[in-house]
Amino acid sequence: MAEPQHRQVKTRRVFYIPGYDPIHPRRYRELYRKEGAAQAEVSDYDLALSPKTSKGGPYGWHVAGHIEGHEAQCDVEVLVWSDIVRDSMEQGIVSTYGQLLRTAWTYIGSGALWRLMQLRKGPVIAALYPVVFLLVQLFLALLVAWGVGKGLAMIFPEWTAVFGLIVVLPILQWFQKHDGKFFAYYLMHDYAYSASTKGANPSELEARMGEFADRIEEALLSDCDEVLVVGHSSGAHLAVSVLADLIRDECVPESGPALGFLSLGQVVPMVSFLPKAERLRADLMYLCQRTELAWVDVTAPGDGCAFAMCDPVAVSGVAPDEGKRWPLVFSAAFTQTLSEERWAELRWRFFRLHFQYLCAFDRPGDYDYFRITAGPKTLAERYAGRQASGSRIEKPVNKFTSVAS
Repeated sequence: MAEPQHRQVKTRRVFYIPGYDPIHPRRYRELYRKEGAAQAEVSDYDLALSPKTSKGGPYGWHVAGHIEGHEAQCDVEVLVWSDIVRDSMEQGIVSTYGQLLRTAWTYIGSGALWRLMQLRKGPVIAALYPVVFLLVQLFLALLVAWGVGKGLAMIFPEWTAVFGLIVVLPILQWFQKHDGKFFAYYLMHDYAYSASTKGANPSELEARMGEFADRIEEALLSDCDEVLVVGHSSGAHLAVSVLADLIRDECVPESGPALGFLSLGQVVPMVSFLPKAERLRADLMYLCQRTELAWVDVTAPGDGCAFAMCDPVAVSGVAPDEGKRWPLVFSAAFTQTLSEERWAELRWRFFRLHFQYLCAFDRPGDYDYFRITAGPKTLAERYAGRQASGSRIEKPVNKFTSVAS
């Protein structure tokens, strides 16, 4: 990583792009408030939240930090696409099973699934889970229907056994109603959203990404010291394309704020390995060479929902022969940065661990979300000289490497 110019950050604009999440963005403020207070206590610094000071724009909050002996002010804004997510999740039971078939065929028929398994089995298992569990639900419903039908046939004429099928829909509706415990429908809609276009961005998402770019461009023209874009989970690949567009359009002024990009728990290969993801692959190839920003990618092998330690550019097969600068890939190392007691408490809570990057560590290492977002150093300076993890995966296993022109 190149040595950056020293620039103490007194003011920062943070733009957080969530993953596929239908929940109101206030949950991220509450998560920041709660976990920031916990991290401040462990690491002996101060954080204070208040309403954001920047005018207009998306939902957000203001943070005043006293960290590493310096004061810094930060406005965090959540770039919202939860309404698009909710719309995509408004599927009936029959439609969801149709999604299951189409999504499974997209990943299996294209060969993407087998190549993804060469990287990390965790996120592939997470992708297969809704397929398997939805089929299990259907099997159980049909099994009960068969039992009811047999009972009817013992009392009434044999042909009445067919009426056992009336229990199938109520049973499937019960599972759907309780999906907050199972997450099968939620995950099915998540993977189906990208698979439905085979990796191309749906038009409504492209339009929203344009709005994100406009908001970030406005911040890049302000007098703050750093603009930091944080992409979590599937929000990481949205951020890649938004930032690539801004740089291509020459919207990053040389004399403006430092520009940082922090990708957390990324699942880029789930999209970039699909046949029509030319736009994303082109953006990955472009962004990895740019000097206008610093890009740090943080994952952890303990996060079974992310492609941990996978360089998203290299594994997608679009790393240039020369000139690749980004991302700097390293691990949040949950088994080291969480105490044994905390790790034992969280290790089987897979969805909670996928959000650990935004939370407190009771044995923090050099990754600290709150120092990064509310501390006095730019992302580039904080990780200047930091070596990429030696265990990172860079093998180009993607079958589809064509890029948009």
